Amino acid sequence: MSVRRGLLIILSSPSGAGKSTLARRLRDRDPSLSFSVSATTRAARPGEVDGRDYHFLTEEAFKREVAAGEMLEHAHVFGNFYGSPKALVQTAIDAGRDVLFDIDWQGAQQIRNSALGAHTLSIFLLPPSIRELHRRLRERGQDAPEVIARRMQRSWDEISHWDGYDFVLVNEDLDATEARLGTIIEAARLRRTQQPWLTDHVRALHAEFEEMQ
Repeated sequence: MSVRRGLLIILSSPSGAGKSTLARRLRDRDPSLSFSVSATTRAARPGEVDGRDYHFLTEEAFKREVAAGEMLEHAHVFGNFYGSPKALVQTAIDAGRDVLFDIDWQGAQQIRNSALGAHTLSIFLLPPSIRELHRRLRERGQDAPEVIARRMQRSWDEISHWDGYDFVLVNEDLDATEARLGTIIEAARLRRTQQPWLTDHVRALHAEFEEMQ
């Protein structure tokens, strides 16, 4: 049997719903899972390495990539462009490697509508309650009250698009949610679209059947 085709696994959630923690857990339990390295036009911060943390591009180069259809998804955020280079993802999934995307609903929609959309698995994480979401953001101790208020508004904007995803999980317990995510990914890896060798196998079965007639 040939190598299966990789998945584009999209994990989205409002801020504070546990997306980053669960993404790390998925990577820890399955080292073959790689994170998509985004391209950006912002300057590298101290300690960041080109190709590891981001692919750092000039604005002109980024716009050329977009115009040439070389970005699976892209967005303009706080004065800078961000996007997911298509060629790197295509190479990974053709080799049977799954790629994990930590993006918002707009990026998820762009990827689902792209040429690689058939190989996409999208999962949205909901908080158990708005009060719990607010508590998690507040207890991080990183943001002023007005910043938390903006994050809460943006979180609700994200939640309003929950029904555009293949699977939706309420992240009430990290361990339980992690287990469910693992089950979903294992099942998606067995989808017909992810097993290109099946066509040749069925043809071989047909030829064998004809020989026996």
